[in-house]
Formats: sequence, structure tokens, C-alpha cells
Amino acid sequence: MGTCILIPAFNAENTIVPVVRESLGHGVPLVVVDDGSSDNTSALLSGLPITLLRHHSNRGKGAALKTGFAWALESGFDRVVTIDADGQHDVSAIPQLAAAAQNGSWDILIASRHTQFEQMAGLRKFWNRVGVWCIWKRTGFEITDSQSGFRCYSRGVLKNLTLASNGYAMEMEVLLKAWKDGFTIGSHPIAARVADGRATSHYRPFKDTVNISMTFLRYM
Repeated sequence: MGTCILIPAFNAENTIVPVVRESLGHGVPLVVVDDGSSDNTSALLSGLPITLLRHHSNRGKGAALKTGFAWALESGFDRVVTIDADGQHDVSAIPQLAAAAQNGSWDILIASRHTQFEQMAGLRKFWNRVGVWCIWKRTGFEITDSQSGFRCYSRGVLKNLTLASNGYAMEMEVLLKAWKDGFTIGSHPIAARVADGRATSHYRPFKDTVNISMTFLRYM
């Protein structure tokens, strides 16, 4: 049935509308999962031709992604492209990533920001470099960005994996479980519009980095 776009969102009223409007310009179905926002995130999307799913309380980015994945599978889509709601990702590159995933038969293809790692701060820069190295040493996959939320997932990988994490660590969990189950994982160079999005991201540098690190060790 083709590709859909999935945007997990939490308190994203300042950025969500332009991200959604630009995404709609690609002419493919779009689902937004409002992860218990307390602001006007959902209200601002009223009247736009999207599917809006809502959590009653904030459960985490991973939980929002899993809700969107379940909807995409039920709706029959072959691929799901995920982007963040904060405007960091280059939305214009969605067709490029989806085509590269299909042409390369990748089950997970990550839009890599590896040329921008030096623009990131502290733990985020450190973990991106270390995460890439750890995954390469453990799995042999030569990906260049392990934490980018701009990804393309195949129906097969989403249908066959059971994911437990609800926070940012889910994006590490899915890589390791996909590797264990024999799925293919790659990266495709696409620079982010904002390499270090501390001003708009809900990522907690210390706590979330620790959770991601522990997830890597747990499923390694």
C-alpha cells in the first residue's frame, strides 16, 4: 500500500504545524501521535488532512512511535517514515529516504547526521559517536548515526518485532532486535536542518543517554 509518514509529538505547538504542512506536500498519508500534550498541539492540527491519534497522558516517544506503527500495520502500509515534530529534520528529504530504503531493500534506513556530530553538545555528541562504534563492533552494521529519529521502517520489521521501551531508548532497542532477527539496517546521509536541537527537543541528556546505554547492554 505504499509509504506513510509518522510524527510523534509532545507539547510541539511551536513547531508542529509547519512540519505537518510541509510533510503533506509529499502527497502521502500522514499520522501524528500526540503523546499526551498539555498545550495546543492537537488543536492546531484540526482541519488538516491527517490521522491524529492521542495518548491521554505522556508515555514517551517510544510509546508514541509504537502507537503509530500499530496504526500503519493495521492500515496496510509497506513502509513508515518517522520524523520528529520539532523541525530538526529535513522534511524535503522524505522521498529520498523512502526511495533509498526501497531500492536498497533496507528494513531500517536511518537518515544520518554524521557530518554534523561536532555541532552537537556534550553527551549527545559523545553517545552518537560511541553508539555508532558499539553497534558496528557488536553487529557489523556500518551505520553512521544510531540515534536519528528520521528513519524508514519496513512493514516486515515492524510486524515481527516486539518492542518494550517507551522512551527514546526504543530507537536503540529496535536496531538491536532487528539485527538479532536478521533484518537489514543501513544509513543514508541526510543533514538535519538543526543538528543540535536542545531548544526544542524533550531529550534529557543525562537520563535518556543512560537509558539508551542500558538498553544497548540489555539487548546486546
